[in-house]
Amino acid sequence: MALHRLYHLSSLLRSAVSLTLRRNIGISAVLFNKSKELDPVQKLFLDKIRDYSNKSKASGGIVDAGPAYQKNLSEEVTKLQRLYGGGDLAKFPEIKFTEPKFDEGAK
Repeated sequence: MALHRLYHLSSLLRSAVSLTLRRNIGISAVLFNKSKELDPVQKLFLDKIRDYSNKSKASGGIVDAGPAYQKNLSEEVTKLQRLYGGGDLAKFPEIKFTEPKFDEGAK
């Protein structure tokens, strides 16, 4: 019986180790790939993301947002303020909970 438990424990240990090794090899492959040249599609994708990030930082918000976008945004903010009673929509609302009053006299 003890041998059976030992064999079962060793098989569980082997499966856990193999899973860990597979995960580590998968992560290592990604890390080692960074040192090599990227394929053209990956390079183009990363260049576009970096370009968008630089444009976003330079404009301070949405990239290539024209007057139509700003007009639509202000209309939507006005609509939300009208629906939800105004206030600052960029700030989290203050929620006040009141303690319930229990009637202890009625027994």
